Amino acid sequence: MPRNVTRTKNFVTDAAAFILEQARTALAARGEFRIALSGGQTPRPIYAEFGRIAYDLPWERVRFTFGDERCVPPNEPESNFRMARESLFEPQSIPEKSIMRLRGEIDPPLAAQEYEGALALLAAQRGETIYRHDLILLGMGDDGHTASLFPDTAALGEQVHRVVANFVPKLKAWRLTMTLPLLNQSRQVLFLVRGDKKPQLLERVLAGAPEFPASLVKPPDGQLTWMIDASVA
Repeated sequence: MPRNVTRTKNFVTDAAAFILEQARTALAARGEFRIALSGGQTPRPIYAEFGRIAYDLPWERVRFTFGDERCVPPNEPESNFRMARESLFEPQSIPEKSIMRLRGEIDPPLAAQEYEGALALLAAQRGETIYRHDLILLGMGDDGHTASLFPDTAALGEQVHRVVANFVPKLKAWRLTMTLPLLNQSRQVLFLVRGDKKPQLLERVLAGAPEFPASLVKPPDGQLTWMIDASVA
């Protein structure tokens, strides 16, 4: 598992360029680009910049999924889908068939089962045993969580299901999340992290401290890249 750590003062432009490079590589190699988006506010300007520089991509051959979602309707401010829609999908008129939304507004276990089934069907149609992303974008929280894999939550131990509903006690809320068996199948994982994100925590995660979920993302047959915004360190 090759790993690269990049600290950049051109965080938004470098991250968008990285995504575009992965898109062009996948499209040339397999005729399709599969990308899982992350939520929160860190990637918002990156999605906007990616859309701006990727205006000529064949969006009908790009498939957007979500690494996690909050259990809210899609028009709520907390929705990861809403953020991606506002920053990327609508400005670039991306076709609906290219977007797979996690339905945060329905019963969480049902939403997770539905999403896992949809990914499994797509994989089966291509003769694959598991849906393999070309690129998964992830962030990291102040407790070392990534996607909605929080410390000491049930989803961390999941070995069978690839998408689950995960109850997070400290938030007193359900989340929908891809699990490690799916995240670690990606051809490329890109962590997008602000440089002011608790430097000691970041160093411990990069060192592989197992108590932090972000440390557990280690695709054995893929590449792992950490891109850190040095402009806010």
